[in-house]
Amino acid sequence: MANKKTDDQPFEKTLWLTADKMRKNIDASEYKHVVLGLIFLKYISDS
Repeated sequence: MANKKTDDQPFEKTLWLTADKMRKNIDASEYKHVVLGLIFLKYISDS
């Protein structure tokens, strides 16, 4: 992990900031459904 490309960091930072914004507006019990849905969509798209 120490050899990351520099152009990946802005994307990761943007992704993290977006997740922080979502967590402020959604209760933790509801947030898990959002995350599990995104993981499921990623799994389906990789198949």
